[in-house]
Amino acid sequence: MNFLEKVATLDRLPEHYREMSTDEKRARIYAIKERLGRRLFIPGHHYQRDEVIEFADATGDSLQLAQLSEENKDAEFIVFCGVHFMAETADMLTTEKQHVILSDLRAGCSMADMADIDQTEYAWTKLSELFGDTILPLTYVNSTAAIKAFCGRYGGATVTSSNAKKMVQWAFTQKQRLLFLPDQHLGRNTAFDLGIELDEMAVWDPIGRQLEFSGDVDRVKVILWKGHCSVHEKFTVGQIETFRKEAPETTIIVHPECPHEVVQAADLNGSTHFIIETIRNAKPGTSWAVGTEMNLVNRLGSQFPDKEIVSLNPTMCPCLTMNRIDLDHLLWSLEELENGVLHYPITVDQKTSLEARLALKRMLERK
Repeated sequence: MNFLEKVATLDRLPEHYREMSTDEKRARIYAIKERLGRRLFIPGHHYQRDEVIEFADATGDSLQLAQLSEENKDAEFIVFCGVHFMAETADMLTTEKQHVILSDLRAGCSMADMADIDQTEYAWTKLSELFGDTILPLTYVNSTAAIKAFCGRYGGATVTSSNAKKMVQWAFTQKQRLLFLPDQHLGRNTAFDLGIELDEMAVWDPIGRQLEFSGDVDRVKVILWKGHCSVHEKFTVGQIETFRKEAPETTIIVHPECPHEVVQAADLNGSTHFIIETIRNAKPGTSWAVGTEMNLVNRLGSQFPDKEIVSLNPTMCPCLTMNRIDLDHLLWSLEELENGVLHYPITVDQKTSLEARLALKRMLERK
């Protein structure tokens, strides 16, 4: 049972939070932050709502925020405004005296949930029967602690969208092949940029429990887990073609979690940090169509009014699970905290944490 299945029995948000005015909620949160002072640290992911980012002590991507949590030794309580796997990473990196809290356990990641440990262990057994001891596992940091631990246990490492190329290159110094979890698109785009042909990549289907590949399996260099980001997979070549026709001066920039054909058709692609910094440093008056999460796109538009910044997909909705963390749930968790209740604590067991940190360490050593 994954964490999303567990929330069915959880208490719902008390109704009085829905009835409270926005100004009162904001005032209460500011007051709690003032009273708790340095005992409280609120990291906020780039994809969070603006109403939540307002109270973040730091903003960034998932690993960056976990590392900032690790560095903040004064914080007794870390109320992580992100999703479940991010809070797990923060818990693994912080001390036993620190408590990581997720305001709503429904704030998950559909991509991370596309690879559970039972599926992965089964796949590893079958792939090892087929390829022998020639495979190294790599996992995107957008994965559960159990999957990170699996990679640590079998000599592999984690990757981010910023360092994926470096980590794939490292993997091929260790073994002949690699298994890339859980996002097939980041894996495919990264490997292709490094000169690996599409017909040298196979896909492992965890639902069908089989390898999808036609041809000589001895040619396979990269095995991609059949997972994806539900937000980035909604960007299409057709959307790019529309911009090329109707606004040819617009630069198309997308995240490498987008499908391969979209990344190839775009002008630029890169991590969330790359997207932010590219637009920050762009000339005033330039136009940008951005293929990533809508909250971030809208925030970029507000931060850089001297540029025209729109979503590549005009009908795109924000990440639904990321948006579970709202003003109501943030206030609820903080008020529960002041009442002595950890709401909801995220903890990773010692064995899993040890092996997962090993995978993280292998990545961080190659910065």
